[in-house]
Amino acid sequence: MEIGSEKWNIIIRQGAKTVGIDVSDEQLKLFAAHARELINWNRKINLTAITDPFEIAVKHIVDSLAPAVMIFPHDSMLDIGSGGGFPGIPLKILMPTLSVTLIDASRKKVSFLNHVLRTLKLDNMDVHQIRGEDIILEHPEIPRFQKTQLEFRRPSFNPIKSVLAKPFDIVISRALASLNDFITMALPALKKDGLIVAMKGKVSEPEIESVRLALSRDSIASTTGSDNFSVTRKTYKLPFIAAERSLISIRRMGRSTS
Repeated sequence: MEIGSEKWNIIIRQGAKTVGIDVSDEQLKLFAAHARELINWNRKINLTAITDPFEIAVKHIVDSLAPAVMIFPHDSMLDIGSGGGFPGIPLKILMPTLSVTLIDASRKKVSFLNHVLRTLKLDNMDVHQIRGEDIILEHPEIPRFQKTQLEFRRPSFNPIKSVLAKPFDIVISRALASLNDFITMALPALKKDGLIVAMKGKVSEPEIESVRLALSRDSIASTTGSDNFSVTRKTYKLPFIAAERSLISIRRMGRSTS
C-alpha cells in the first residue's frame, strides 16, 4: 500500500469515522504529504518507529484525530513533545483555524516540524525547541531545589517565557511521560477553564485516582489552593487493529467561589 493511494485514503476516512470525525479530500492530501515527509526524513533521523503506510494511517493519523471532539475550531493548543508532529499537525489539518504551538526537545525533530509547516503551508502555527521539563520551571509550586536541578540542564537560549506569555485553551500530548509528570508540565501553560488532554494506551483506575490525588487541594501539582479540576477518561479502540486507547482529560474549573 502506498501513502496517498485510494486504499490508504479509505483507511483514514473510515478510521476517522469510528472516532466521530469526517475528513475531506483536501485534508487527505495534506495527511499524505505529512506522512511522506515523515518517511523521507526518518531515513536520516529517528522520528518514528512506525514506517508501514497502514500503521502510519491508523496509529499516527487516525489516533491523532480522536481528541478533536473535545476541541473548538478557534482554540489555542500546545502540543508537548510533538516528535513527528502528532497529534498537533493532523489536528491542525482537520481544524485550520486552530492556533497550534508544537514543542520538542530535539533540534532535529524541530527542524523536521518546521519543514512540514512550510511544505504544507500551515499558518497560525509555530514550533520551538523546548523540553517539557522547562515548563516545570515556570510552575509556582515546584520547590526551589528541584528547579535548580532542572535549570542546570537548561539551554542558554530558551523561548519558554515567550511561548507561555499567553496561556493555552488546550495542552495536549501523546504518550509523553507519566500522567502526573505531564500534568505538572501542562498546568503552567493552561488557561483558567482550559483543558489538558493526555493520549495514552491502557490506563488503570489506580492511575486515574493518582491523578485526582495529584490535583487535590494540597498537591504540588495544583498551582493554587482554590482551583477545581474535573478528571475524565474516555476509552476507544483504534480501528482495524482493535488497540485500546485512552483519552484522559483534565478540565481546570478556575477559582472556587466557596
